Amino acid sequence: MERQMKLVRLLPVVLLCASGVVAAQSTDPTNPADPDQRAAATEARMTDAERIHLLHSHLPITIEAGKPSQLIPGAPIVPGYVSAIDRLGIPTIAESDASLGVVNPFELREGDVATALPAGLALAATFDPALAYRSGAMIGAEARAKGFNVLLAPGVNLTRDPRNGRNFEYLGEDPLLAGTLGGEASRGIQSAGVVSTIKHFALNDQETQRRTVDARMDEAGLRESDLLAFELGIERGQPGAVMCAYNQVNGAYACDNDFLLNQVLKRDWGYKGWVMSDWAAVHDVSYFNAGLDQQSGAELDKKVWMDEPLKADYAAGKVSKERLSDAVRRILRSLYATGADQPSPKTVIDYDAHAKVAQAAADDGIVLLRNEGALPLAASSQSILVIGGYAIAGVMSGGGSSQVTPVGGAAAIIPTDVHRLVKRPVGQLLVPSSPVKALKDALPSASIAWDTGYDADVAAARAARADVAIVFATKWQTEGMDSGDLSLPGGQDELIRAVAKANHNTIVVLETGNPVLMPWLTDVKAVLEAWYPGQKGGEAIAAVLTGAVNPSGRLPLTFPAREDQNPRGPLPGLGEEDGSRLKNVPGTADYPEGSDAG
Repeated sequence: MERQMKLVRLLPVVLLCASGVVAAQSTDPTNPADPDQRAAATEARMTDAERIHLLHSHLPITIEAGKPSQLIPGAPIVPGYVSAIDRLGIPTIAESDASLGVVNPFELREGDVATALPAGLALAATFDPALAYRSGAMIGAEARAKGFNVLLAPGVNLTRDPRNGRNFEYLGEDPLLAGTLGGEASRGIQSAGVVSTIKHFALNDQETQRRTVDARMDEAGLRESDLLAFELGIERGQPGAVMCAYNQVNGAYACDNDFLLNQVLKRDWGYKGWVMSDWAAVHDVSYFNAGLDQQSGAELDKKVWMDEPLKADYAAGKVSKERLSDAVRRILRSLYATGADQPSPKTVIDYDAHAKVAQAAADDGIVLLRNEGALPLAASSQSILVIGGYAIAGVMSGGGSSQVTPVGGAAAIIPTDVHRLVKRPVGQLLVPSSPVKALKDALPSASIAWDTGYDADVAAARAARADVAIVFATKWQTEGMDSGDLSLPGGQDELIRAVAKANHNTIVVLETGNPVLMPWLTDVKAVLEAWYPGQKGGEAIAAVLTGAVNPSGRLPLTFPAREDQNPRGPLPGLGEEDGSRLKNVPGTADYPEGSDAG
């Protein structure tokens, strides 16, 4: 509570836009630069065909033999694309993932790299709105320099289940914290002339059966928690777009949910931007009247619903002229309000400067969970054995649509699966920032060795001969798959126990995207939670271990002490993000705790 009160004192309630403080969503009809007036004027000149052209984005590529092939001549390799309407000065809409940096999907754009930010949970652990703004401005600048004018970020879904595969992208379990930092990230993104898309609206809090599950919560609890995070983020950051989620919410799909989209978002909150769907989240043209303004990556759905089917409904009077105009004006208004309609400047990205932003987030987001006199490491330490976690190569990052191809390329990729769309191996990508190298640079007089941790007995024998043993423990999380439990995988708990028994000066560094159980907690001298620490993660970890940086991060979500403290039991359908093929498996996720998340 003290931490939250401090945050409240630091953050007076003001409404902000990309250019500074403004009155609450006011419109000046006498000002030709006013985005509402511009949008209305442009839309009034459009044909119906041009209007409907804006209401669906394309996935303009397909994958053949592992290589991209263009479906739309001249289109870039992007997840979402709408071609320009030149006669009206409406620009191409080129969309990019996501919250942790500009994503090169499956590395299909050869040689295209970007600054990899630490996990959203690391940013949340800083409790620093100014750093959230800097992070957003950094990825916004890189997106703009690469030719994108819409960024599919930030994500503000709350941590309802600590096994959720996407928690690492988000900002913890507290709506004030998530909404405040998400709003500042949006504001930073849009300062670069890029539309920010706040997502995934709403209750998209698990990956298991995410395309079909019905997330259920009473209205009061919903408005006081998950919706509150979005409300605060929208109020503070004025993001130009909102992305609705895959799942159902209280019986209706989120992108076909009149309560969420028309009543809460557009009526109660007076939201002026546009609602885009998540990719492959639209099942019928009726979603348009429920408040969805744009179908995203339409080729992934069974039909391009917001094209010929929408034309047919419009001609039949099932969709009004007012509704069609409203959706178009929302898109245009956001492009104009953020400057995303202007040509992308030809700039050279200063990756060195941007890496400093990434390291600042990692430095300040590392959380000291335990220290019994072991840290900071003494400069006089004669021998240090670093064990496990691929620490000789780099640091862990999370998988899915937020996976950045880091500057320097991947240090390694540990295959875990073959992606169903691109038929390419995907897996655990290591960002090339080696903690072992960083420790050697920070402690040049120490003898630092590394052990894989593959054989616990060998690691323990080597640890017994060292002054200090540092075990790096990792747990990979990814979009599309939840964890079955909160344990460290691959026998890492046993490794830590064996090393701690052999060396009473054992330190554990966690690189995880979620809370984990620590049954060995009292057996070790110190524990750092480094999350997925990003482009300069190795340097940040070394700086905290050696005392060059004071560990100031605070947990933005609960670390359960036991598995049975999780409010939900086993996940029905675990391992399946699409629940449509499952039989006799409950298709609901109930959240009776309401606003009492965590």
